[in-house]
Amino acid sequence: MADRSLQTALDAAQDPVGMLQQAGGRWVWPQEVKREYTNWMDELRAARETCVLADLSHHQMDQVIEGPDSFDLLTNLCTNSFEGFDVGKAKQAIFCNPDGKFIGDGVLQRLEEEKFVMSGKVPAAHWLAYHAETGEYDVSETIYPKSSKTDDDPHYYTYQVQGPNALDVMQEIVDESLTDIPFFNFKRVTIAGEEVRALRHGMAGEIGFELQGPYEHADLIKDVILEAGDEYDIQRLGTRAYEPLSVKLGWVTTHVPAIYTGEAMAEYREWLSASSYEGTYSIAGSYHSDDIRDYYVSPIDIGYDHMVEFDHEFIGREALETEAADPDRTRVTLVWDDEDAIGIFASLFDADALPHKSIDLPRDRWGGHHDKVLKDGEVVGVSKSFAYSYSDREMISICSIDREYSEPGTEVTFVWGEDGGQSPNPTVEAHSQTEISATVAPSPYLDDSR
Repeated sequence: MADRSLQTALDAAQDPVGMLQQAGGRWVWPQEVKREYTNWMDELRAARETCVLADLSHHQMDQVIEGPDSFDLLTNLCTNSFEGFDVGKAKQAIFCNPDGKFIGDGVLQRLEEEKFVMSGKVPAAHWLAYHAETGEYDVSETIYPKSSKTDDDPHYYTYQVQGPNALDVMQEIVDESLTDIPFFNFKRVTIAGEEVRALRHGMAGEIGFELQGPYEHADLIKDVILEAGDEYDIQRLGTRAYEPLSVKLGWVTTHVPAIYTGEAMAEYREWLSASSYEGTYSIAGSYHSDDIRDYYVSPIDIGYDHMVEFDHEFIGREALETEAADPDRTRVTLVWDDEDAIGIFASLFDADALPHKSIDLPRDRWGGHHDKVLKDGEVVGVSKSFAYSYSDREMISICSIDREYSEPGTEVTFVWGEDGGQSPNPTVEAHSQTEISATVAPSPYLDDSR
């Protein structure tokens, strides 16, 4: 990578935590996708009751990996098992550092024997690209950045058709049956005369599909879906309504990549740009440590245990084997106390005190939130992504918590607001901290019929 390295930036800052607390801010959404097409509440209702079309073409990267050693490269880096990972299959690929700490993830699809595509955020893609470039692999890889970061069109369009009527809508536009596609497998189908990759998954807890193809076909495919979906009450899903879906599914979309420390990662930090995602990631929330390593998590901490298999050698295996024998934390959902949640908004009307840190419903994407979770005054976990669940009329968050407090029904509290009520980031308003009561619930936090 060309400009100043991440390591140079870290050396100048001498404080990785402070550097990342000042970086970034609220998520900037791509202008090509509306925040709301009708209104976010109606769009979330449709996701749970009828059907929605979401456009992810502009706010995720795609990375194409191909060549004789592409399979070996992926197996050496991913914690996942690749047993039976044939053409037509997909997985949430998990990448860790040598200490077994989480770097990133992405949805990986095997397109051909020697060709793969991974979609999502860039920390995983950067780690993979680095090893493709510096390792002894006969591979090529290309990262197609999200279009909001470039002047170019996306490489692929990416649409999701989600909700109880998603399968019915898809069957209207595809001549062959889609019911035989197993979960996280894809099938090449024809829509309006064009080949489309239809990946079965489900962001709304129902059978859903993610569709990809060349971007020049994007408008054609979108129009066909919307026309077929009209009788099924399909709604377009804006970026505002899309965000809470991942929280209910337990997908941790914001995390501190475990790359800022350790001699084993030094060459990688020199390779990374200071202007990369990793150099501009925002740390927010009440949890504070001067040691950036305290913000790292393992896949086990965030409930990705089932994606860690010890049937192959991979970076971080030894550390994860040790942790798996006696894990400390796991992933749960925190259901916020209604009155305490309302108190955050009510504080805006108290003229005699600083308000609590504001929340933009249904989900405020302000950097990576890390809020300390307490039991009897002791820190027992960290609350991360949070959202308002319109279908449940509740505020919820994903939490990595000590296993002894992970039983559903356990009552905890967490601290809302920045450490001390102030932040070095100028985009954060002055506010007062408050404690929110919460109840532990399972994660995912929905009936899963995918």
